Amino acid sequence: MSRVFSGIQPSGELHVGNYLGAVKNWVQMQDRHECIFSIVDLHAITQPYEQAALAERTMDMAIGLLAAGLDPAKCTLFIQSHVSQHAELAWALNTVTPLGELERMTQYKDKAARLESVPAGLLNYPVLMAADILLYRADRVPVGDDQVQHLELAREIARRFNARYGVEYFPEPQPLLTPATRILGLDGQAKMSKSLGNTIGVLDSPEVIWDKLKPAMTDPARKTRKDPGNPDLCNIYLSYHRYFSDASTQEHVARQCRSAGWGCLDCKRVLADNIIAALAPVRERAAELKAKPAWVREVLAAGAAHCRSLAARTMAEVGRIMGFLPPAL
Repeated sequence: MSRVFSGIQPSGELHVGNYLGAVKNWVQMQDRHECIFSIVDLHAITQPYEQAALAERTMDMAIGLLAAGLDPAKCTLFIQSHVSQHAELAWALNTVTPLGELERMTQYKDKAARLESVPAGLLNYPVLMAADILLYRADRVPVGDDQVQHLELAREIARRFNARYGVEYFPEPQPLLTPATRILGLDGQAKMSKSLGNTIGVLDSPEVIWDKLKPAMTDPARKTRKDPGNPDLCNIYLSYHRYFSDASTQEHVARQCRSAGWGCLDCKRVLADNIIAALAPVRERAAELKAKPAWVREVLAAGAAHCRSLAARTMAEVGRIMGFLPPAL
């Protein structure tokens, strides 16, 4: 089977954007591929963060992923910082990565523009991402459209390493484009992000989900309940109903919107009920896992041990290729 690698940051709650854009696809992939999934806490520290909350957020993300359907009997789940070879390989790959390639990364430019002082880790973020993938010599990477540029750089880094040392060691990882594209947040303006406060958490209670949906952006031209709307311009319809409502409900919602038969709150109430029902099994499973933290830690420890074994073999070969003196036994 193809080996798949993907990661998710513990920078906030597991939200609907993560769930639709990545995690649902991961759950399906674990039956068809050899899958390695990581909670990438080393990536999370490239932006300002609360260090006192990082460990708790990492554990919460692990619980969310397991509750959403990742099965440790079918895939490997681990925490990035528990496998030191990620950072080790990233340093080696830095030596073959052109500075200009890093400076032209769209995400780097967007994030750097918001900072007074730009940390080197933000610039080198894509090199660490390449190391995450190449450390396991993964040949498939599930990506959304916002990560395609980073994956292409990982492919370029693999080519440059192979060319510099005259080997064909690292495969060029191929994208597995996921069917759900970027999910806009409740503001209808930007990708769903905890830092922007525009998320619905996968583990949010029914009451919280409804409270978040009530003020969410809809068709901006619809000023009053009597004004007809255009569902093709409504973020609630485009980003959420299409994933949480069946075809007949979507058709009914669109018709009611266009005719002003419903107000926006009516549309959101139907959506809220559907989201709550769809996520209920995940919430129930998460509650069970929160009561078994030792088991979750065992899963993560087993995943890290497996990955360290794979990573050690890769780094031994990388050291040989690069000409390092092997350590004494």
